[in-house]
Amino acid sequence: MKKNNSFTKDLSAQQRIEIDACTQCGECLKCCPVQEVTGKPKISPPEKMRMFREFIKATDGMKSRLFGQSEIDKELLEDFTKAVYECTVCGACGEACTVGIHTQRLWPMLRREMVKRGLGPLGVQTKMQEVITNTGNPYNKPASERFSPWFPAHVSVEEKAEIAYYAGCTGVYEAQPMVKGDVLILGASGVPFTMLPPEDEVCCGFPLFITGQHDMLEGLVKRLVDAYAVRGVKTLVCSCPCCVNIMARDWPAFYGKELPFKIRHISQFTIDALNSGALRFKRELNERLIYHDPCYLSRGVGVIEEPRSVLRSIPGVELVEFERHGMDSRCCGSGGAARKVFHDNAIAMGRLAIDEAVAKKADRLILACPACYAKVNEAMSDHDKKIKITDIMELAAEMIDCGER
Repeated sequence: MKKNNSFTKDLSAQQRIEIDACTQCGECLKCCPVQEVTGKPKISPPEKMRMFREFIKATDGMKSRLFGQSEIDKELLEDFTKAVYECTVCGACGEACTVGIHTQRLWPMLRREMVKRGLGPLGVQTKMQEVITNTGNPYNKPASERFSPWFPAHVSVEEKAEIAYYAGCTGVYEAQPMVKGDVLILGASGVPFTMLPPEDEVCCGFPLFITGQHDMLEGLVKRLVDAYAVRGVKTLVCSCPCCVNIMARDWPAFYGKELPFKIRHISQFTIDALNSGALRFKRELNERLIYHDPCYLSRGVGVIEEPRSVLRSIPGVELVEFERHGMDSRCCGSGGAARKVFHDNAIAMGRLAIDEAVAKKADRLILACPACYAKVNEAMSDHDKKIKITDIMELAAEMIDCGER
């Protein structure tokens, strides 16, 4: 397959250096969740780097500049495309990388390269732009059902406020106990907050970004940012790690300038409210809890201590850790938009988290990601090991006793 365009022209200088910097040392293989459940070297991080370098050599190397671009076998391109989309984009390989390759940012850009060539995305991902255009979310659900039936009737939402809450698509359609807990906490804090109407709170853009489909991103971001700015928002609060990640790291680029408000994770808001006395845990929980760090919350935006501080503030709680936690956390299998296409991988990874939580004799597995919440619960349904799974804000709301009156 001949291509007249380069494989590197749309990559940053840092990303071009990173691709060349991989030493094929294999350190990343020890922490790659896809390798752990599949054992396929063909889809390993070093092999993806090696393959992409071959594409660059064929189209951008000295020989190609002198004699024209070489033909790249279509099957090789398709194999690479499958490999880069089977990845959960968790970023663990980058954390382990001996030369510091930031893979959590690199893999989506390589996916974008394959989208430009008509080879990606895969499976249900191919309908994502159309679905988001039609419904405002990647799940093809009606906007009218976005805040129904989970939204607590007794919680007031202001027309304008300095704090706004963005619920996010995965939470409202696949992990409602999570977003309900968020809203109960915000309501119990006594701080006025606003939200966009259900038809205006559209997708944050992360599913499109992570699958390499960037055409719609500028429009989505400007629509959301401007809508919050009109409401006088100074701080935008969200619980979904993927939403928080793209808001904090990529929204300014797609918006074209600095955002008119700060981005905060719900755990950051909650620990501040606990420390100020605006929130207070009224119940004890004499349980052993184990908390799973979401990939895009820990490695993505560095929110690691705040969720733990919230959990430690609950009277009676004993907090234990996974062997891999914080920046080294193991992906639960739901990331990178891969769970809908590579279902078996996601289930296998989710069960690894369940198995370790049970082995650590935890009473409850605490999650803080809607995709994790949905998929790990699914993984446990036919699994021989069982543990109670609770979202962190779902638990916090229960301990504050701020349920519906």
